[in-house]
Amino acid sequence: MVKKENREKAYLCKINLTVDISCFIMVVKLTLQRRDSLENKVEQYRKELGETQEELAYALGVSRQTIISIEKGKYNPSIILAFKIATHFKRTIEEIFIYKEEQSDKANEI
Repeated sequence: MVKKENREKAYLCKINLTVDISCFIMVVKLTLQRRDSLENKVEQYRKELGETQEELAYALGVSRQTIISIEKGKYNPSIILAFKIATHFKRTIEEIFIYKEEQSDKANEI
């Protein structure tokens, strides 16, 4: 009787493991399939005004490192900071930040 119960438990664990792996693969596929990115023109507009990164950072109340990260696309600002940036440059958020949704062919390889 004990052996039969152990086999049933092992079978159920195998089913759960298969489901977990399937779910994991599905999440990876979806992640690879859809890559959203946010490009920006912060550096371009800053240079047009003749400002340094430090001057812009001071005007916005953030660190220079934050400006560097935004310009390099490594950090997406909060909506409040995006509004501050847009107001500073006298532009709309959409003029400064460009949303791009990209599809990847890598998802089909899995």
